[in-house]
Amino acid sequence: MKKQFSIIFIAVLFFNGLNAQGLLNKSAQLFTRQDTLRGSITKERAWWDLKNYHLNIKVNPADSTISGSNTIKYQVIQEYNSMQIDLQNPMNITKVIQEGKTLKYKREGNAFFIELIAPQTKGALKEITIFYGGKPKVAVNPPWDGGITWKKDSNGNSFIASSCQGLGASVWWPNKDHMYDEVENMLISVNVPKNLMNVSNGRLQSVTNMKDGTKTYNWYVSNPINNYGVNINIGDYVSFSERFKGEKGNLDCTYYVLRDNLAKAKEHFQDVPRMLKAFEHWFGPYPFYEDSYKLVEAPYLGMEHQSSVTYGNKFKNGYLGRDLSGTGWGLKFDFIIIHESGHEWFANNITYKDIADMWIHESFTNYSESLFVEYYYGKEAGFEYVRGTRKGIDNDKPIIGNYNVNNEGSGDMYPKGGNMLHTIRQIVNNDEKWRGILRGLNSTFYHQTVTTKQIEDYLGQQVGIDLSTVFNQYLRDTRIPTLEYFFKDNQFGYRWTNCVAEFKMPVKVTLNGKEELLQPEIEWKSIPVNSENSILEIDKNFYVAGFNITE
Repeated sequence: MKKQFSIIFIAVLFFNGLNAQGLLNKSAQLFTRQDTLRGSITKERAWWDLKNYHLNIKVNPADSTISGSNTIKYQVIQEYNSMQIDLQNPMNITKVIQEGKTLKYKREGNAFFIELIAPQTKGALKEITIFYGGKPKVAVNPPWDGGITWKKDSNGNSFIASSCQGLGASVWWPNKDHMYDEVENMLISVNVPKNLMNVSNGRLQSVTNMKDGTKTYNWYVSNPINNYGVNINIGDYVSFSERFKGEKGNLDCTYYVLRDNLAKAKEHFQDVPRMLKAFEHWFGPYPFYEDSYKLVEAPYLGMEHQSSVTYGNKFKNGYLGRDLSGTGWGLKFDFIIIHESGHEWFANNITYKDIADMWIHESFTNYSESLFVEYYYGKEAGFEYVRGTRKGIDNDKPIIGNYNVNNEGSGDMYPKGGNMLHTIRQIVNNDEKWRGILRGLNSTFYHQTVTTKQIEDYLGQQVGIDLSTVFNQYLRDTRIPTLEYFFKDNQFGYRWTNCVAEFKMPVKVTLNGKEELLQPEIEWKSIPVNSENSILEIDKNFYVAGFNITE
């Protein structure tokens, strides 16, 4: 037989990790007890529910240390007398107090187990204070390899910031470092030298001038917040503000930049109201009106810290001046402003319980970039953008990682996950219904931590078809589903191959000039056609391959 590859197949076939045995087995990877302590809901975590943190710290640029305390308010769910608090080496807990008594604790790597003396009665509200200090891990390649960044600006002033997704907030402060339990509200008090300012999450409540000449900035977060979303940004900041008239009224937007960048920022940060207008259209109201929106210059590329989005894209459009989609549309906006702010809906509003499900953050936010383009430049522009991101797909390993060990999956969660969502949109084939689904996600799971199953079930229910094998294909396998077809004896035959067991997914095609919605399965189906000179075109908005078999 003569094999002929369609154009769409050529565009997407060449990749690593082809596995013809169905779902790809997770790569052989060894995990330690430390991975389990960090990534699972241990007995020492499960019995208490977070209510409030008061993180009260001193940041000393002179010796790169952080010291202070975290007072934790919690409710007892089940009686128990051992509490796990996480703090990573080389940081160290120095004292623990509850109800005026100093408590004993033991350290096991990055986990501390505190022996409680006071009765922990079910339903009781309790408080414990953890004192700590040390030199936190220095960020090597933030935000990917995080920690604390200690730099100087062009005027010689300290320029300091935290970034710690994946690595964990316990790299610089003691907490219950698992995503399943978000604190309900938080006070962040940060003491810095008098010539510097600290910007953290939420709203600035007060600035206290200390007797030693330093200043303490007190920020209050009134909404639930995940641990890695908590941040410090310290520098010689100046600020300017505006109000965005949004779906829930006036949203306070404040921008903090280094002194020399003020004029540049006032012009460049006009992408913020454009972003808010587009994303409120697609996703619903900005989720944190009470805590405001802030964009804060940082000494690294950027991160989605809740209500305190950090920015280091050098006041350029694209990704440091590059278009990741290769289409030209990516140079119409500042990638960091749009992408990291998109995480306010998908990461900070809807948050994964386990980092294995990080696709919930990154796939939707990658897809949000194309929705921004579509809102301002038209539907085909947005479609072209998301298709362009396919060149960044490696198909190296599954998008979903290993559970309960703090392990994230493939970086394909960005472009491949975005194209999976774009493909599902084509199945819906109704733009307003699709917009309603995206907005419904943000209202249904408002300020919640979620699992992949919850998101999969919701999308399937709202779309109205069983999408389980679609998710298995794109999230848990590395292969690109292939529409295999032939024209013979006045029949058009077609089926899915290179796919998971029982894979079912509708696909739009143009058959001899007429648009059709096929319902292929793994078994052959056929319909009558005039097989002479028949032509099939697969809708390029489906992330699939095509394979024409002819004799």
